[in-house]
Amino acid sequence: MQVGADRPIGREAPAGFDTRLVGMLAILALVWAVLQMLTGGTFLSARNLYNLALQVTVVAILTTGMVLLIVARQIDLSVGSLLGFLSVAGALIQTELLAVDGAQTWWLTLLAMLAAGALIGASQGALVAYGNIPSFVVTLAGLLFFRNAAYFINMGETIAPLNATFQRLGGGLGGAIGERWSWLLCAAALAFVLWRTVSQRRQQERFRLAARPLWQDASLAALPAAGIVGFTLVMNSYAHPVTGLPMGIPVPVLLLIAVVAAMSVLARQRVFGRHVFAYGGNPEAARLAGVDARRLIVKLFALMGLLCGLAAAVISARLNAGASATGTMTELSVIAAAVIGGTSLAGGVGSVAGAVLGALFMQSLESGMILLGMPSPLQKMMLALVLVLAVWADHRARRVVVT
Repeated sequence: MQVGADRPIGREAPAGFDTRLVGMLAILALVWAVLQMLTGGTFLSARNLYNLALQVTVVAILTTGMVLLIVARQIDLSVGSLLGFLSVAGALIQTELLAVDGAQTWWLTLLAMLAAGALIGASQGALVAYGNIPSFVVTLAGLLFFRNAAYFINMGETIAPLNATFQRLGGGLGGAIGERWSWLLCAAALAFVLWRTVSQRRQQERFRLAARPLWQDASLAALPAAGIVGFTLVMNSYAHPVTGLPMGIPVPVLLLIAVVAAMSVLARQRVFGRHVFAYGGNPEAARLAGVDARRLIVKLFALMGLLCGLAAAVISARLNAGASATGTMTELSVIAAAVIGGTSLAGGVGSVAGAVLGALFMQSLESGMILLGMPSPLQKMMLALVLVLAVWADHRARRVVVT
């Protein structure tokens, strides 16, 4: 098969479905059904699904960037430590530098965290690209450096509380948009799905391409539409613990949706994404075709750092504190989510949507095991086994495609 941008290994069904993603959705649905039975109906409750949506956001945001890095045959082991460093640094900026007018300037904290993350990422990328140091070594050093820097800049003390408006980025009691705005966004999303389906058919007719039967296009539109409506309904089903009003879609989930949309467009419809997949598929051929590999690597790491800044803002806002221990071992969860989502460690193959499903799959397992009362060590052991199975499945899939 031909491997293109943002495409995992797998065959595309006649109706236009990517069988790898469809398979992942089927497995996720099966896991949810099993966990629903084992937890006595608790897992699929509105409260647990609302919390699950919140819990997956940080890892999913980081995973969208890790996919492109792994596709380009790079790795970033420093994302967890950078998460902690930026969390503490952002809290210091907000409580010390902006203490006088924190309510009006909380967004400066967010900008500072994004800029610092991008700068740190670009610096690590420059060491990889221009210093010819393997990314594994550079980011392993970053893991050690920024984890200890997070302790050093505030002597390990937790900084709290943070600005009330800033806390909304974390999706707490005031961090959701409510029932009305949720349904309005749902309607806008449904309109977009319909517009996209109609525009694709018109383009096929305009250029006299073979168009799919109408029922197939209707099915392709109906599935995401059902998912959008179902998700909105669940988010609105969870009531505010104090007021009793529907919470609606959490702000961090909206941020995740925006990040996934932007990263998908970047990977599939922009020259940058095509260069990433071309370089990951065959670095030598990409260089001969005119791809500036050094600049590409620096941009990738800068993008990863930018996403770290956003994820740090979300998690510190949720915790209402900047803590040096934030993000411990998060890098392993991010890499595991990308691999489980179909990103090949050999490079050249990956999917933003698949990686987000991988993050959701891992978080679902962890949430289910917590509800079942499993000890924390056993939870990590189970997730490790899942990761090994995912890598094995990827290896088998690559052998099938090659043969």
